[in-house]
Amino acid sequence: METLRIKGGKPLKGRIKVSGAKNAALPIFAATLLTDQTCTIENVPDLSDVHFMVEILRYLGAEVERKAPNTWQITAKNVDSRAPYHLVRKMRASVCLLGPLVGRLHHCQVSLPGGCIIGPRPIDLHLKGLTKLGCSINIEKGYICVDGHPLKGGNVFLGGRHGSTVTGTANMIMAAVLAKGSTKIESAACEPEIIDLCHFLQKMGAHIEGVDSHNLKIEGVSQLKGCHHSIINDRIEAGTFLIASAITKGDLIVEGANCHHLSALLDKFEEASIPFDIEGQSSIRVNNGADECRPIDIITLHYPGLATDLQAQMCALMAVTPGLSIITERVYPNRYMHVPELQRMGADIAIEGASAIINGKKGLLGAPVMASDLRASAALVLAGLAAEGETWIHRMYHLVRGYEHLDQKLKKVGAEIQSVSAEMVPDDLWTGQ
Repeated sequence: METLRIKGGKPLKGRIKVSGAKNAALPIFAATLLTDQTCTIENVPDLSDVHFMVEILRYLGAEVERKAPNTWQITAKNVDSRAPYHLVRKMRASVCLLGPLVGRLHHCQVSLPGGCIIGPRPIDLHLKGLTKLGCSINIEKGYICVDGHPLKGGNVFLGGRHGSTVTGTANMIMAAVLAKGSTKIESAACEPEIIDLCHFLQKMGAHIEGVDSHNLKIEGVSQLKGCHHSIINDRIEAGTFLIASAITKGDLIVEGANCHHLSALLDKFEEASIPFDIEGQSSIRVNNGADECRPIDIITLHYPGLATDLQAQMCALMAVTPGLSIITERVYPNRYMHVPELQRMGADIAIEGASAIINGKKGLLGAPVMASDLRASAALVLAGLAAEGETWIHRMYHLVRGYEHLDQKLKKVGAEIQSVSAEMVPDDLWTGQ
């Protein structure tokens, strides 16, 4: 997908289904390296990041087979210890290979993933944690070289400047489950994706206590076994759909939305007078057709706070909500690459430090815009759905990293949206002539 063409102003109506969570699938795929037995993973979203992880696992020696559209089977009988730069650079989440490689082999060489457009994402806490398990670590020619002989349990504190590290927590858990003795992890991240990883490892035979808390106790075992597991649904995709209904004055039922995972977002919906109903165990309806949203203040935090991955989407919603709203980014303070593109569509937004000050108004105008990252792409799609006229969003390859067939799903609930090849983009689109 290179460019999306959206004709806005159409309320979204109907039912839309949430896919499996990318941020749960990637560490769970990495965790299959901890056993030489077969693991079957279901509800896996069809995303480019998942395919990148498959490519890396195959390079490392695992047999990976797609058994059905959203089901994969992985058997890692033989595992190489080196994850090279030409693969790791494609996806920062591949740093979560550190934990399982150290756990399985007690040594590894994993390329540093490089920079990220949303701001610095250091891995110092990952490395600090591994040293607490007896590992010695050197950085050589861009590679993290880890020697974990012997790998033993220890006490690890994972709190950092911006809170707990999610991927660092995943790495520590995966390394500790095969370490000798007990490991205590304090200030662990407790995002739903970390809980899902723990449940997967428990099915494999890992001994983990304190799941869903900030304090974990892990008793190492000598080996793990294969298992079947279904990935949780994607709370960020669910939140994006709920915001899509609100921003288009629509009436959407989002199927597969876990209200417990979305409590911070739903709290902000209440504050903004956005009507919603929780239907059954896994559906949320947002019917915003006759109501006017209210401006609000938002602060992103680690779970259970409002997710940073929903900040850009909420920014788009507040841009069309009359009044003054303020969004403060506490996780990635520089994560405002979407703002200049929203300004091209008429949004009145000023950045002051880690905050976006939004003077919302009723309408945006369609325009050619450029996506910079995954969640910025989603925000521009939402803005395009609400805007008057046509919006052309370029560099939409970012979107397929985290949203499974988003254009097709939105089309089924009334969006006028089309994936366009480079040849179909008008020559004068960017010149304005």
